[in-house]
Amino acid sequence: MKQIPMTVRGANRLREELEYLKSVRRPEIITAIADAREHGDLKENAEYHAAREQQGFCEGRIQEIEAKLSHSQVIDVTKMTNTGRVIFGATVTVFNVELDEEQTYRIVGDDEADIKENLLSVNSPIARGLIGKEVDDVVVIKTPGGDVEYEILKVEYI
Repeated sequence: MKQIPMTVRGANRLREELEYLKSVRRPEIITAIADAREHGDLKENAEYHAAREQQGFCEGRIQEIEAKLSHSQVIDVTKMTNTGRVIFGATVTVFNVELDEEQTYRIVGDDEADIKENLLSVNSPIARGLIGKEVDDVVVIKTPGGDVEYEILKVEYI
């Protein structure tokens, strides 16, 4: 299986979620199953079936996180020399020429991406267009809404 790029922050978030699922959520579900069993006939026991379904989702997510962490390549950009180039994990401030506004993005792995927090997936059109570019470069990126022109103002490795 290929390696999954991930920032230190993203790996820590997955580890926290895994710990929560194993130490809090799993025991809650086990207790719910035990309580539902005490209600009698399991064939028509909706609480029991709901708890078993939750258990399946929880165990599936645990396996998914463990697989991602075992195949992750954690990249700590704070330990890299800032060359001014846009790389995975970098925080990039760009000027959107069409909208006449600055935007700041951090380029992260697919699992960490959240546009509301300005976290762009490394596989997104904008990130792919910015990777390898430097400060003062102008980049035209093809997006579903049409071509968008960005000027790179600042690249930080934080």
